Amino acid sequence: MNLTTLAAARAEAGRPVRVALVGAGKFGSMFLSQVPTIAGLDVAVIADLDPAKARAACREVGWDEARIASTRFTDDVTGALGEGIEVMVEATGHPEAGIAHALAAIEAGLHVVMVNVEADVLAGPVLAAKARAQGVVYSMAYGDQPALVAEMVDWARAAGFTVAAAGKGTKYLPEYHQVTPDDVWQHYGLTAAQAADAGMNPQMFNSFLDGTKSALEMAAIANACGVDVPSEGLGFPPCGVDDLAHVLRPRDIGGCLEHDGMVEVVSSLERDGRPVFRDLRWGVYVVLKAPNDYAAACFRQYGLPTDQTGRYAAMYKPFHMIGMELSISILSAALRGEPTGTTRGWCGDVAAVAKRDLAAGETLDGEGGFTVYGRLAPAARSARERLLPIGLAHGVRLRRSVPAGRALSMDDVDLDASRQAVRLREDMIAAAVSPATEGG
Repeated sequence: MNLTTLAAARAEAGRPVRVALVGAGKFGSMFLSQVPTIAGLDVAVIADLDPAKARAACREVGWDEARIASTRFTDDVTGALGEGIEVMVEATGHPEAGIAHALAAIEAGLHVVMVNVEADVLAGPVLAAKARAQGVVYSMAYGDQPALVAEMVDWARAAGFTVAAAGKGTKYLPEYHQVTPDDVWQHYGLTAAQAADAGMNPQMFNSFLDGTKSALEMAAIANACGVDVPSEGLGFPPCGVDDLAHVLRPRDIGGCLEHDGMVEVVSSLERDGRPVFRDLRWGVYVVLKAPNDYAAACFRQYGLPTDQTGRYAAMYKPFHMIGMELSISILSAALRGEPTGTTRGWCGDVAAVAKRDLAAGETLDGEGGFTVYGRLAPAARSARERLLPIGLAHGVRLRRSVPAGRALSMDDVDLDASRQAVRLREDMIAAAVSPATEGG
């Protein structure tokens, strides 16, 4: 609880934490809007494919001309990692670019705050291991759901509770898995023209709707917190905040989980489309299990809503503020040497699943597109079956036809084995299915 004190001391000493932001889209812009009011933090370089657009974004979020003039704008990420930079923020959303940028930053001795959950789920175990070996921090981005959930899980465990479930809320119906960029806006109450005027990317917003982004975020949480993922993917049970402890507990006592210690996403819609009462669409949660009868009695005495056994209770945050909270990760990495959540193992993965019948010779268009969506899967199964991760399902050609609803294999597509991301994924698979691993 002393980040502002530490940052203020750096400001007084004339040594603000110097940051390179890679990617000045919506998340980056939300962060930039807060920078002028944070003492001891200096975004010295902004790297973007369109530097002029990044400069315009700074003006839009309220930067004055003096601050803009003192900031370097570039399209050269590698060149942005010098000049006394301490922390690189990767916010491009492109999985392979994110991996390359993170590796370059780690090699340069910089801390990395990985907004890019796509890159984190594709190769996070490798990136985190390289960062540890280099003595730098590799961190989730505070403000995004995975870091907020990881914080809640850590809090619960540090207080002596079992974590029964952890996750977030979203708007979900089963038919959303088949939605494409052509019909996504009707589900947001917008016309295509209104979305275009607002600069909204239909493929990106479709990844939020079709379940891909939820799967990615839950995989990131599982990999950071060492919790399990549902064996058949997310169930998205309809659930409001008052019912979290009832719904998100093991099936053998009336809940929806296979066992304690799992990720799950709750829907803000009933299956018939009616809104859930007191939904958690914008928030995150953790369900706690009391370790003993005394703790359960304390739940009751201090007013915690519980399930009927009295042993399960929930804590939640109704909202998250996305990029406006990102500085917490940056300052924590630079001033404390601590991540706000980081990959510690490979528990969950996100496989590409056919949205429709796909024919041999078709080219996949990746996250939020017309051909595939992402489904959460246990990492052990993903490695064993060589499932195609959603992060590698863009711009690759199908070798054979795949029916709707089937998870694709890496052997179903033409993958360039020389690509860095493909090599890293093959290394992860080899490590996961090695005889030593299988015998452990």
